[in-house]
Amino acid sequence: MNDERKEWLSRAPDEVLSKKLVRVAWILTAVVLVLVGLMRRPELRIPLPDGWSFAFLPPVHALINTLVTIALVIAIVAVKQGKITLHRNAIFAAMGLSVGFLLCYVAYHFTNSEVLYGDANRDGLLDAAERAAAGGARTGYLVLLISHIVLAGVSLPAILFTFIAGWTNRFAAHRRLARWVFPMWLYVAVTGPICYLMLKPYY
Repeated sequence: MNDERKEWLSRAPDEVLSKKLVRVAWILTAVVLVLVGLMRRPELRIPLPDGWSFAFLPPVHALINTLVTIALVIAIVAVKQGKITLHRNAIFAAMGLSVGFLLCYVAYHFTNSEVLYGDANRDGLLDAAERAAAGGARTGYLVLLISHIVLAGVSLPAILFTFIAGWTNRFAAHRRLARWVFPMWLYVAVTGPICYLMLKPYY
């Protein structure tokens, strides 16, 4: 065990702060899930002033998720090498980027109609001919998208709890959670850009 790892592991856990932050994490999770549920409702779409549009954001979402993927890979390599400060900084970067993604994602979906895979004429409807033309590729896209969305929802509180455990020096809990949270977070980050690239022809 190198000196940096020893120094971090010697820090006393802060159980009181951890409990407070966990409560905050549950509240944040509830708020985010409510927002994600509401933004899919067309009647709640927010009109923007003339000349304003957030239609440029989907490729930004893909770029942010790509950067999150890079940060997560750096984080896992760093911790395996005992470079705890680098690991910590990479996780901070991934968390910050994820917050940025969430803000952009909500802004886009509250102001733009949902894009449907296979909607070749971009009228917001998927007729039988378009569905047939999309074929099995649409099924593959939907499987990937649904798994992405479900794991994003499940991983959100888990990511926060894992982060809190590390922040409050509860390293045993942090490692235990990270073993299954990290693959979920990485999957969500990787599949985001893939979903965008598959949907790109219909924007």
